[in-house]
Amino acid sequence: MDTVRTFIVEDNPAIREALAGTLREVARVDPVGQAESELEGIRWLTGNPSQWDLAIVDLFLKDGTGFSVLEACRNREPTQKMVVLSNHLTPETRRKCARLGADAVFDKATEIDDLIDFCLRRRQEQFTASSPSTH
Repeated sequence: MDTVRTFIVEDNPAIREALAGTLREVARVDPVGQAESELEGIRWLTGNPSQWDLAIVDLFLKDGTGFSVLEACRNREPTQKMVVLSNHLTPETRRKCARLGADAVFDKATEIDDLIDFCLRRRQEQFTASSPSTH
C-alpha cells in the first residue's frame, strides 16, 4: 500500500478541510474520514481498526478532548500512528500526549511542515514495508 489512510479529528471545519486538502496534495495521504468531537473520533477509529493508518487529533474539540481519543486508541496496531496537532502545546501537554500514546505532537502555528514531513516519512515506511523483499 503506497498511501497513508488518514483520519482527522478536528472541530474547526475550515481547518479540517484545509488540512485534508494540504495533506492529500503535499504529503500524498488519503483522508478517509473526519470527526469534530471526541465521541465521533473514538467511535470511528475504534470501530474501523483496519481502515486507517494515521490519525491526526486536535486536543480541544467541540465536545470532549483529543486526550480521550488518544487514550481510546492506545491498543492499536503498531503500524497505526497517532499524532496531535494543536494550538495549545506546553511541555507538559506534549509529555501528556506521549504518555497517552501519541507518536508525535505538532503545533498548528509553527510545525505544519513537520507534520507533512512526518506523513511523507510514514508513507515511505509503509511503501517500503509493503514492497516485496529482495533478500
